[in-house]
Amino acid sequence: MSTMDSYYEDGEGGSGWPEFAAVLLFAVGFFRVISAISYFADSHKINNLSGGLFGSQTWVWGLWDLGIAALALFGGMSLIKGGSFGRIVAYAWAVLVIVQGFSSIQRAPWYSALAIALAVMVIYGLARTPRRARG
Repeated sequence: MSTMDSYYEDGEGGSGWPEFAAVLLFAVGFFRVISAISYFADSHKINNLSGGLFGSQTWVWGLWDLGIAALALFGGMSLIKGGSFGRIVAYAWAVLVIVQGFSSIQRAPWYSALAIALAVMVIYGLARTPRRARG
């Protein structure tokens, strides 16, 4: 039996990486809820969406943000409980953040570098932390 196995059998602690990823998912979820509310209120932060994906229908953007928020919040709760769904959502979130970071690195280099580093830390932490055994 390895030390890591006995460490988790005590039911105490862990590395903290899954909790870190869960906190990030909660932050993303709450931010997206606030963003959805502003879309539903027909906020004037958006100047021109006529050529965008959903056109000028800001309520569709609100539904999109609510969907992302629900996915992130349920993923965070699952990750804290040690579920596989949360790990999959956290990995997917991190990969999307890395892709988005590289696509916007010319416009906002410091923000993009920070976002990429944060996503890499999430992937590293989840990959290094074994799944918790359910008792």
